[in-house]
Formats: sequence, C-alpha cells, structure tokens
Amino acid sequence: MENNLNSDNKNVELLNNDESAKPANKKATIFNCILVAVIFVGLFIYMVLVDGLDNIVNLLKNVNYWWVLAGLGCLIIQWICDAICLHIPIKRLYPNQSFGNSFRVAMIGQLFNNVTPFSSGGQPMQAYEFSKTGKRVSDSFSAMAIKFIITQTALVIFTFTVILFQFNFFASIMKDFLWVAVVGFTINILVILVVILAGLKKRVITIISNPIITLLGKIKIFKNPEKTREKFDKSLDNFGEQFKIMKSEKRMVLKIFIFATIQSFAYYSITYMVYRAFGNSGVDFWQIIPVQAFLLLLMTFIPTPGAGIGAEGGFLVLFQSIFKNGTINMSILFWRLYTFYLPIIIGALFLIPVNQKNKQLQFTDNNDNT
Repeated sequence: MENNLNSDNKNVELLNNDESAKPANKKATIFNCILVAVIFVGLFIYMVLVDGLDNIVNLLKNVNYWWVLAGLGCLIIQWICDAICLHIPIKRLYPNQSFGNSFRVAMIGQLFNNVTPFSSGGQPMQAYEFSKTGKRVSDSFSAMAIKFIITQTALVIFTFTVILFQFNFFASIMKDFLWVAVVGFTINILVILVVILAGLKKRVITIISNPIITLLGKIKIFKNPEKTREKFDKSLDNFGEQFKIMKSEKRMVLKIFIFATIQSFAYYSITYMVYRAFGNSGVDFWQIIPVQAFLLLLMTFIPTPGAGIGAEGGFLVLFQSIFKNGTINMSILFWRLYTFYLPIIIGALFLIPVNQKNKQLQFTDNNDNT
C-alpha cells in the first residue's frame, strides 16, 4: 500500500487511470440481470404448476405478516452489519468517511454480488464507487481484503459452532448429504488457512504456486504465465500488508469480527422467520440455523448469479421435510425475496446519482497507514 503522495492532483489522475476501478462490463451485467429475471419467472411458473394458483392465494391470505416483518428486520440488520464491516477499515484510512457513504457502497456491492457469477462484481464496483469520493483504489481493495478475511473467518467459526451444538438434528436432515457438508467445511477452512499462510509466509505460497502457474501456462490456460505470476506476487504482497495492519489493529479486528458474527446470525435467522410465517412449528430456531448455514456454504460453489437455481433447489432438498405440505415452494419464494431480489432492488436504488461530498483526498498519517 502506498504511504505518500506528491499532490492531490496526482492522486486524482491515478484514480482516473486505474482500470481496476472501472465498472463491470455492461453487456455482461445486462445479461446477468435478464438471467435473474428469468429465474424469478421460472420459479413463479413452477409454483403455479405444482401448487396451483388457488393454494398460493390462500397461503398469502393466511401468512403471518408479523413473522414477515421480523424477517425484513433480520435483513436490515444484515445490511447494516455488512456496511459496518466495510466502514471500519475504510474509516481507518479516511477519518472523514461517513457511514452513509459506506452503507451506500455496501448496498451497491450487494447488488453486483447478486447479479454476477460467484459474486465477482461486488468488490470492483465498490472500489469504483469509493473512487468517486476521492479514495485510492488500492486503499479500497485493502479495506475490502481486511473485511473479507475477518468476515469469512467469523462465518466459518459461527457456522461450525451452531452445527456442533445441533449436530444430531443436522445429521438427520443431511442424511446422504453429510459427506458434502464435511467436504464443504474442509474446503472453506483450507481457503482461510491458505489466506493466512499467504499473509504470513509468502515464500511458502510462491514455492507452491510458481510450478502450478507454469504448468497452466504450458496447457494454455494462462496466456502469459509470467504476467500472471507478477500479478499473483503483487496480490501476495497486498495480503501481507493487510496482515500487518490486522496484527497492529487488534481492536479493529475484534470489532469487525463481532459485527460479522451478528451479520451471519441475522442472515441465518431469515429462514426461521419464513418457516414461522407460513404456520410451521415443531422445529426450533437453533435447529434451522445450521441447516441454513450449510445451504449458504453450498451456494458459494454455484457459478450462476446469486447461486440461482442451485439455491432454490438446495432449499427444497434440505427443508422440505420440516415444512408443512404445500408451504415449501412459497417459502422458497419469500426466502429468495429476502436474500436475493430485495438486495438487488434496494442496491439498484443506491446507484441513483447523488451529490458526492468530501471529494478531496484525506489520508491518515504514515504511522496509521501501512
């Protein structure tokens, strides 16, 4: 991470020339939005064919809207916590950063995470939006890297804990899928360990990665292995810088970890609110949480925008045995409204142009900015 700048004008020029800060390809975004709409329409048609329009209308008449509002409250808490986890590291670099701007950027990230495969579009768009208020792209990605490392760690720890305490119920629901859960958690833990290793022991990672990059270059997966190696080396340096920051800012790490845990808790709670909204009972809150946690883990490996189709199918397979007959399909629709369609709709509203303030670059001193 750069520590010093010669002038504000030079910084603005760097921002304007940084290709990584530019928005995602518009054609790809439009295509993904169309795909999202197709998934929604397909889900609704499926519901009408399976449940019948009369049953759907009857369910909507009898739904408990207090639980629907409780689910909306959980969603809002999740959004706020997500924004706080982004706001804390970016404010460390830019003390005048407002929470309102951080929330706006976080919601735009929610939008593009849901309309791009593997949630790949969120961070570039967030960096682009931050650049509009005078923040260097390198600083934005630094803040987001810190957020990612801590929130992902909190997610895995929280998920593992709730599954451990409800393992018997979780195993009974999973049945033949238990091995998938083991593999999924193993992969997530390995990813975190590799990230930590990348931050602490760069040389170990390069010893492993260099032959792999060379091999992928020989089989033409990478057109320019040397350039790929250079980019990967820079990424490792960046991770190393983030770990230096986190080691020296333990209080910041703890704050992000706490809010990330609350964020996970709020997200997982939405499924229970949907469960109760349609008159279901008999399974308690802490039993549904680990099953939902596992579903989220599965969704990270589905390449479609918002894990479309896979998310709905996973919900059906995992929860159909505990939802009353005739309620599962409508429950899927409500759950996706909370976790997929509403973030897209609300995130899109935050793309409406507003007057940006605090455009002048403001940095902490060298003792605070690594």
